Amino acid sequence: MANPVISATGLFTPADSISNAELVESFNRWVEAHNAEHAAAIAAGDMVAMQPSSVEFIEKASGIKSRHVMSKAAILDPAVMRPDLPERPNDEISVLAEMAVAAARDALARAGRSPADVDAVLCACSNMQRAYPAMAIEVQAALGIEGFAFDMNVACSSATFGIQTAADFIRAGHAKSVLVVNPEICSGHLNFRDRDSHFIFGDVATAILVEAKEMAPAAHWEIVGTKLKTVFSNNIRNNFGFLNRAAPEGVGAPDKLFVQEGRKVFKEVVPMVSEMIVDHMGELGVAGVRRLWLHQANAGMNRLIAGRVLGHEASADESPTVLDSYANTSSAGSIIAFHLHNDDLQVGDVGLICSFGAGYSAGTVFVRKAA
Repeated sequence: MANPVISATGLFTPADSISNAELVESFNRWVEAHNAEHAAAIAAGDMVAMQPSSVEFIEKASGIKSRHVMSKAAILDPAVMRPDLPERPNDEISVLAEMAVAAARDALARAGRSPADVDAVLCACSNMQRAYPAMAIEVQAALGIEGFAFDMNVACSSATFGIQTAADFIRAGHAKSVLVVNPEICSGHLNFRDRDSHFIFGDVATAILVEAKEMAPAAHWEIVGTKLKTVFSNNIRNNFGFLNRAAPEGVGAPDKLFVQEGRKVFKEVVPMVSEMIVDHMGELGVAGVRRLWLHQANAGMNRLIAGRVLGHEASADESPTVLDSYANTSSAGSIIAFHLHNDDLQVGDVGLICSFGAGYSAGTVFVRKAA
């Protein structure tokens, strides 16, 4: 049975970034116009006035300072406040696949691989732009990869679920090299007119090359063990889908975008993930973890989870963050953290890639640096 390893990771970052100050300025202009338009109803008590946002509120609530996006101008336009990404003709590569291909090429180059070396492609992410044909097959075609490809969606845990799936293919002998891509245009399902969540998400794409150890480059990460968990919850939800019925403007619209019960999520996910990590460490006989690359959703959640696992408040070195500059990028978050913060670890060091999110879903991937 072949032993799976992570040979390399790749990253595509959109050129445009939106600071909290820019986002707040746009949001507050819309709030002012909305309240003015409905002044009579507000005065009569028939409508509640919208409250402005602030940089301080955003940073205290989330730890986010900025986010990268694929469509900056439209998001910041108070008359639009959503991404404007024109549909492309069927004979042109789709935007999500284009992002994934860029991240994949980065991973392949870092591993010294060509597309001919890859046997399979998994597109594991939250935000698929269509039902079919699969984004993974489009990425496969764009890169010129033989073999097979398919999409999988486990919300924010898609990347870790994808890593275990790829590792299982290698252990079973169905493939020797599997490319897992995680393109996320999270800004597309974000309600930029909701004060409690308008700041949460950003756009990005990551890629992970999972291979049999026998063919891996000298510098790689052994996959010590993986574990997956799901528990159904409505506390994070998005009801948009092809069965939605047409409705008048504004009717039912909010639930077709990202909605969550933030306090409930915090209260329920932190202990669930902390216990899962500690239990998995025990099962694997892992005595200690040099670094935690946690899902980048909320600074407070990561601080509590890392503290429970390590037994003390984690330093930035022990639990690095990319949340401040990338925001929540769903499945890609923990992979960005791993990609940008692993070069300094020593041979034999053990680290944890961990995801958690809607579903609820959670995944742990313990890795050991081989060289």
